Amino acid sequence: MHTLLVADDHPMFRDAMVGAIAAALPGSRVLEADSLAAAVRQAESHDELDLLLLDLGLPDAQELAGLQQLREALPGLPVAIISAEQGRETVLEAIRLGAVGYIPKSTPRDDLIAALQQVLEGQMYLPADILRRPPTPVASSRCEPAADLESSALAQLTAKQLQVLERMTCGDSNKQIARELNIAETTVKTHVSAILNKLGVNSRIQAILAAREHDLAFHSQPMRQPR
Repeated sequence: MHTLLVADDHPMFRDAMVGAIAAALPGSRVLEADSLAAAVRQAESHDELDLLLLDLGLPDAQELAGLQQLREALPGLPVAIISAEQGRETVLEAIRLGAVGYIPKSTPRDDLIAALQQVLEGQMYLPADILRRPPTPVASSRCEPAADLESSALAQLTAKQLQVLERMTCGDSNKQIARELNIAETTVKTHVSAILNKLGVNSRIQAILAAREHDLAFHSQPMRQPR
């Protein structure tokens, strides 16, 4: 049985979330809060809490500053954002601040439940189109790695691992990477594991973010959701 806390100042949305969770995750307990302060109080009094769903629009949350306050006050509590805001930079900044997922309020019910299950299983969740959006307009339609990686943590990757990371950044699955690079899918899995280990991350999404943060300037074509 899971215990979740929905922190949102709209009662109708909280009611909808409680109903959706109750139907999809029988036996789960859902707590509610209408402010950041109330969410902190609830979380501090419930050690069994598995996940806090935080709306960035809470009156006392000040958008991402509210997430930062939660991470400082309750560093061990998984927090996922559930918000109407879908700007790419906001989403990625939330992940950088420690959110375990970002779920737009416009997410269809079935996808919402799948996202919650994914987060509760310890995986990170991002909406399917977020990594498809390039940070700046680019002219090239192909993914091309930057030439200078000498000062980057990515310099420890082999040439083949960089190729695999390039395709990951384009959103390719292991099967698609195997086909593109003409190698076995099992070999791709080995490379992916080595990439995550060398970059010190736990997921494909985190590896992609690390690549961007370390100036591996892939000029991305429209991306598929990482799988």
